[in-house]
Amino acid sequence: MPENAVAIIGVMIPIVVVVMLVGIGMLKLALDYRNRREMFQLHHAERLAAIEKGVEIAPLPPEFFKSYRRPLPGPAVSLRNGLLWLFVGGALFVALYEAVGSDQAWWGLLPAAVGVANLLFYLIAGRKLEADTRKPGAGREGTTDSEQRVGSKP
Repeated sequence: MPENAVAIIGVMIPIVVVVMLVGIGMLKLALDYRNRREMFQLHHAERLAAIEKGVEIAPLPPEFFKSYRRPLPGPAVSLRNGLLWLFVGGALFVALYEAVGSDQAWWGLLPAAVGVANLLFYLIAGRKLEADTRKPGAGREGTTDSEQRVGSKP
């Protein structure tokens, strides 16, 4: 093989990978949209048939209207990630300090800063979540907070 062919192949590999990844993502979105549209069409046809026959049909479950994406992680995930990044950053700082000296060891504080940011988010989101659950009139009347959480009857 001539050298130009090897160079061209070396340049084409990353381009093909990027095009394939973008194409796969677009294909997934298109297939999800088509599947969702077909489900709505089938449900609509079923409702029309039930109306013509005079039969009551149950509505679609609320889960059907939710996004297929995962919900945002809760505060517990931020606590775990924060502690993980903080300890990784601390360990990296100590390892770099011992291996190359104090000039390069400061780079280990970057992951530690990400950990501190996650821990701050955990503290802020945890307090907000706590404040939302303790609003007056948020639960059933005549029950305490512990009864509402456990689900016991008054």
